[in-house]
Amino acid sequence: MSDLALVEGVRLRVGAALFARVAGERGPAQRDRIHHRPGPRWFTPDSAIQRVHGDASMFVGGLRALLLQSLHPGAMAAVAAHSGYLGDPWGRLERTSTFLAMTTFGAADDAAAVVAHVRSVHERISGVTPEGLEYAASDPHLLRWVHVAEADSFLAAHQRYGDKPLDRAGCDRYVAEVAVVGEALGVIDPPRTLAELTAELEAYRPELAETPAAREAARFILLRPPVPWVALPPYTALTGAAVGLLPRWARKPLGLPYFPPVEETVVRASGHAITSIIRWAMAPAA
Repeated sequence: MSDLALVEGVRLRVGAALFARVAGERGPAQRDRIHHRPGPRWFTPDSAIQRVHGDASMFVGGLRALLLQSLHPGAMAAVAAHSGYLGDPWGRLERTSTFLAMTTFGAADDAAAVVAHVRSVHERISGVTPEGLEYAASDPHLLRWVHVAEADSFLAAHQRYGDKPLDRAGCDRYVAEVAVVGEALGVIDPPRTLAELTAELEAYRPELAETPAAREAARFILLRPPVPWVALPPYTALTGAAVGLLPRWARKPLGLPYFPPVEETVVRASGHAITSIIRWAMAPAA
């Protein structure tokens, strides 16, 4: 076997293992349906949303989004009580990745069906936080927070670690395109430009707070991840990159440090390295 064939075999095995972990047992069938089923799509191949959501930087953006979202007591209460992220984190990851892939790349009727399913699940989720705050997953205000936190995180990760960062017009296009999905989920008048997204994130800050549930989520994600020991170094590089992208004001409520010299050198370099490796491993076979 040639050296090139050996390297390609390693790449395919690593890529398959990553895909299996993210997409689950149904991953190959879902991937075929998403990318090969004929019919119109919500977004075209040259869209900003396909560029962002198809890049390895999403591994960083997804972790940042989870940490940022946890700062809203209502959103965190819904996740803690109903998502099963502690007992079945990989199941939650599979559901989230399938939703993102289906709405971004899938046929329009499949995208609409998965959105309808999520909305029906949201209708059944409600409760009261330990502090006495009532919440409902279908509340447009909470949906808006989740949408804003995800859009901001995915875009921030892409701009730092993506293979081809967007220019300012491309960032605006991304925000406008992801708003299509948010609106379908029940978000009322989601932001449609980068400036609007930034303003929305700032507007939510008075509602954000340190809670035991948020700190527990951060500890689980960063210190007790359900990954084998051999995967801890690359996972740590991803979480370090995610924390490094958080706004400074989000650190203290989650008990996270802020070390600019380290984050601008070691953390950023390791973030670029791990996303490049993931991008290489998950590229389609030649």
